[in-house]
Amino acid sequence: MKKPKAKTEKGPKRAAQAYTEPALVRWHYWAALGAAALAVFIVYWPAIEGPFVFDDLYLPFTGQEFANAPLTSWVAGLRPLLMFSFWINYKISGLEPVSYHVLNVLLHLVTGVLSFLMVRKFLSRAGESGWKLDTLAAFAAGLFLLHPLQTESIAYVASRSDALSVMLLYGAFTLFLYRRSEAISWLEAVGVVALFAAAVSTKENAAVFPALLLLTDYFWNPGFSFRGMVRNWRLYAMIAVVSAAAVRMVWHVIRGANTAGFSVTAFTWAQYFYTQCRVIWLYVRLFFLPYGQNVDHDFAVSQTPTAHGAMIGLAALVALAAAAIWYRRRFPLASYGFFAFLLLLAPTSSFVPIIDVVAERRMYLPFFGLLLVVVEFLRRSKAGRGRMTVALAGILVAMAALTYGRSSLWGNPEALWQDAVSKSPGKARPRGQLGFLYYTQGRYADALSQFEEAAKDGPPDYRLLIPWAMTLERFGRHDDAIAKLRYAAALRPDAYTFSVLGWTCLRAGKYAGAAAALDAAQRIDPGYAMTYAYRGDLDAAQNDPVAAAQAYKLALSIDPQNEVAQEGLARLGAASGPAPQPAPR
Repeated sequence: MKKPKAKTEKGPKRAAQAYTEPALVRWHYWAALGAAALAVFIVYWPAIEGPFVFDDLYLPFTGQEFANAPLTSWVAGLRPLLMFSFWINYKISGLEPVSYHVLNVLLHLVTGVLSFLMVRKFLSRAGESGWKLDTLAAFAAGLFLLHPLQTESIAYVASRSDALSVMLLYGAFTLFLYRRSEAISWLEAVGVVALFAAAVSTKENAAVFPALLLLTDYFWNPGFSFRGMVRNWRLYAMIAVVSAAAVRMVWHVIRGANTAGFSVTAFTWAQYFYTQCRVIWLYVRLFFLPYGQNVDHDFAVSQTPTAHGAMIGLAALVALAAAAIWYRRRFPLASYGFFAFLLLLAPTSSFVPIIDVVAERRMYLPFFGLLLVVVEFLRRSKAGRGRMTVALAGILVAMAALTYGRSSLWGNPEALWQDAVSKSPGKARPRGQLGFLYYTQGRYADALSQFEEAAKDGPPDYRLLIPWAMTLERFGRHDDAIAKLRYAAALRPDAYTFSVLGWTCLRAGKYAGAAAALDAAQRIDPGYAMTYAYRGDLDAAQNDPVAAAQAYKLALSIDPQNEVAQEGLARLGAASGPAPQPAPR
């Protein structure tokens, strides 16, 4: 007797069932992305509402020359895409910081999605499948988005170069990982190279990308062979051209800069290397145990290989590298992730000196490598899906809380610098920055106290000498103010410093000194409007209204919004006697 055939569902009902699971999966992805976006905006909201901080105040677009400049002037420098992103913000909100912070957060979100895709691909290559594949990749992306170590890269507008360049580099790497076949096509290679070129033109650290590709092609081929490199010859032939240009750009930057490269005089390249052997371990500790974060770490330089345990740090790195090689088959994600971490950190933590030996934002690029180390050991857990999901969600909630706390500091510059002063009590810059903040708030006695304390800890920063001088001028200490400004002009002889020196001499009644300083400012930059505005004040103070009017008009021809010149002309029109003393600027 024949068995009856099993009934099969036909028609629309069967079709609906066939598409239920993919649709559900897509819905979960979109829901997760929405939850991630909401969480990121919540934890960064205090910083989004906050003002510009530290170097944000000195970014190129804050200068008067950019106010009415065409887009071509914005993108004419070494980092055109970075300046284009600032141009977008400037057109949206001028110098109001909200849009700048929002764009940083949006870039961070995109990079978090790319982190998910990259980690998921490596988990798959390591043989992971099932629910752990998406769960661990989602956790890694959440950690990237919500870890407090990322706060400086996102809340600090001056770190836009990190946020944008890493997004572009991760995009290039994702395209490389998700190529349709092991041998990359011409079209895919063009895409990877285009994104790499965009990344390296945003920040020079991205020049390390070709080494990451070589590491990946070698590591993930059976038997750890060079076949992947040969197979992808199209990509490496094209990327060699961009790499040559990138190396030239990097050399141009490190050769001419006084804060990074071999022109740094505070320490040698060898001393910087000794120090980084310890700094790397600080970064690793901050990743796994994120406490003691600081906007301005006071980290001692290792002058010799044995100073501060530098060689112990190096020996530990060598030992860990040896272990990663030995166990590369057993723990492929951790092994590869460790080497990727060191490689991506190398541009800032190797032999090329940078005046600030520690900066938390430098972890943004190599963060991905440590994510792979984490998921390597999590995927070996025997915990069930529910228990693991709850545990990982708890970790992300804790990280989000810590990030919210750091974000709140970045949204409150006074609290940020007070925190830095408490954690780096022997460093001059945090106190100087706190003094500058007090100066902008009109708290001149507090500002002067901080400036004087900062001077005890080391030579003052050029940019703090001017507000220090202005604070002294507020207390009628004209000679002390002039001395500070002459010191600043010796450190950086630009039109701005000499024009402020001229104004301060004018306030002190030293007209000859004012004229000499303004002449120097005009020689350095004939197009700087404030020089002529202060020249107008000087001429008015010497009862020469005709010359004063000419100077004010010249300033307005350069900068129609110049308030000093506008007010000066108004005084000339209203005054019947000698011109009054100019108001402090």
